Amino acid sequence: MSTAYTGEKVKLSFWQIFNMCFGFFGIQFGWSLQMNNMSAIYEFLGAKPEQIPGLWLAAPMTGLIIQPIIGYWSDRTWHPKLGRRRPFFLVGAILSSALLFVMPNSSTVWMAAGVLWILDSSINVTMEPFRAFVADNLNDKQRSFGFSMQSMFIGLASFIAGYLPQLLVKWFGVSRQGAVGTIPPNILLSFYIGAAVFFVAVMYTIIRSKEYPPSQTNKVEQAGPKESIVKEIVDSIKNMPVQMKRLALVNFITWPGLFLMWFYYTPGVARQLFHGDSDSANQVVKDLYTMGVEHAGATSAILNLVTFGFSFTLAFWVGLLGKKYTHAMCLFLGGIGLISVYYVQNANFLYLSMGLVGIAWASILSMPYSMLAGFIPEQKMGIYMGIFNFFIVLPEIIASLFFGKIMSTFLHNDRLMAVQIGGGLLIFASIICVLIIKEEKTSK
Repeated sequence: MSTAYTGEKVKLSFWQIFNMCFGFFGIQFGWSLQMNNMSAIYEFLGAKPEQIPGLWLAAPMTGLIIQPIIGYWSDRTWHPKLGRRRPFFLVGAILSSALLFVMPNSSTVWMAAGVLWILDSSINVTMEPFRAFVADNLNDKQRSFGFSMQSMFIGLASFIAGYLPQLLVKWFGVSRQGAVGTIPPNILLSFYIGAAVFFVAVMYTIIRSKEYPPSQTNKVEQAGPKESIVKEIVDSIKNMPVQMKRLALVNFITWPGLFLMWFYYTPGVARQLFHGDSDSANQVVKDLYTMGVEHAGATSAILNLVTFGFSFTLAFWVGLLGKKYTHAMCLFLGGIGLISVYYVQNANFLYLSMGLVGIAWASILSMPYSMLAGFIPEQKMGIYMGIFNFFIVLPEIIASLFFGKIMSTFLHNDRLMAVQIGGGLLIFASIICVLIIKEEKTSK
């Protein structure tokens, strides 16, 4: 990439886009280990089902606070060697990798929750600028491909991370048996591997990628009077592009469905399909629970393998149906997949259910950002990507605060019923997407 910014972004080669997106492989590897295993880790440490949503509150709270602030700072950063976004990649990678070592060594539920809070803050320092990084460096024609490549790496990393605890048992003889109140060795080692993968992948992108220096327009704006972070965030929210508001509503409905899957799918499979119990003094019953966790991880791995493969076809579907209808179709299929989980009798059919969710995940990771990027002012790409994250984390905060009560009072701690409700939300989001999203580009 040329280091002299002329105002027009040159077309990048496949390998240049590969290099700038590869760091997401590491980010998602660490993120997937956390998402697939945290509910089980909490239960291993003695948490009750109604406590799980509240214990997940760290993730959305840190995203709500950290991402727009990091976006604001990264919009105004320029380091002569590391550029605009890459300084944040470096700091986040160091902190996140260290905390992935600490997490599985937590001795109590509240220690795990505290480590999760710090870990999510560190991951957000790395993750938020990555979205802006793609939009910064690709022209309008290549942005969809760039976000799709991010989806490919996310899918591949999630596939490997989801299957890793089971592979360690089958291929390397790592034990899945841990003492009561401790994390099994195979999950412990998976987090250690994840820490190394996170750091190496992000460092690869830092070393192998370049960024456009600030344009003269941006330099003039940044040299002018400074607004406070809070004032700029508030002003940016008030002046959100119309397309962003529409996409925000779709995201606001979509993401609770995913959170309910992450909250309850793994422990639901372990308890309701494998009939295991993490609290049991009977080692056989406890092993059944661990096997259920591993099977849920393996089916989640297939979800992400489908995400990886389907991402290659997104350009075809966008050309055939347009971005809006592609996204709606994918959300609908994902909803069917989550609903079907409740009715599965043979655990192997979960591979099909999660495969359908993988189609939705491929679109969720790319289509909203692709539809949004062309409507955001270039000089505010970071802060608007951070604000867009509000409509992912706010529904998770609501779910974390209130769904525990719904679980205990109305669902009688039926974990797979909660997953089924998540599927209904994805289908509802697909309908809203068709009704309100406009394909044509409007003024910013």
